[in-house]
Amino acid sequence: MSDTVRTPQQQRSIDKKKRIIEAGYELFAKKGYYSTNTAEIAKKAGVSTGIVYGYFRDKRDILVEVLDIYVEQVFRPIYESFDGLKAPLDFDGIIAHALDSVVNAHKKNEAIHEALHSLSHTDEAVRLRFVDLEDKMTESLVDKLVSCGVQKNNLTEKVHLAIKTVEFYAHEFVYDKHDYLSYPDLRLIVIKTLKNLFNS
Repeated sequence: MSDTVRTPQQQRSIDKKKRIIEAGYELFAKKGYYSTNTAEIAKKAGVSTGIVYGYFRDKRDILVEVLDIYVEQVFRPIYESFDGLKAPLDFDGIIAHALDSVVNAHKKNEAIHEALHSLSHTDEAVRLRFVDLEDKMTESLVDKLVSCGVQKNNLTEKVHLAIKTVEFYAHEFVYDKHDYLSYPDLRLIVIKTLKNLFNS
């Protein structure tokens, strides 16, 4: 472990650091965080272990960079869907699109999702990153709805609950897969529930 890390300046060095982060992403997703070591990341990235420690203090530093990639890949499409909102709002369509977008994002990132979310219970920096993400998503969607003329009591609370509900549905659909649930029916119930939430 190194106490001093450097920020790469030349393109070759920048590319090496990027390969290390991408190797970490792939290995954490495949094997889990605790089952992956720095030597494996270095080998996967095609660099020496010393190079890894030149850019990162330890494996956890790589994890923080991996988390940023995950957040970008999973939540960028959701943010972009907010950008397209215009009055008058079709809440049926908005909610259905949000469900599909979040489910698809979770499917594409299923393995790394489990690794990162399990760490959110034991690593404060990871937990805070997810909390910050929720905060920004809530604020962004509230601002967008207000700009579209939505004026509801407790709008922030309703948006936050809606985000949590959509996330719950995605986790159920992609990860939990209870045999006793009809997911098409659950999807319709979520759409109806959230539509009623914003119409109240």
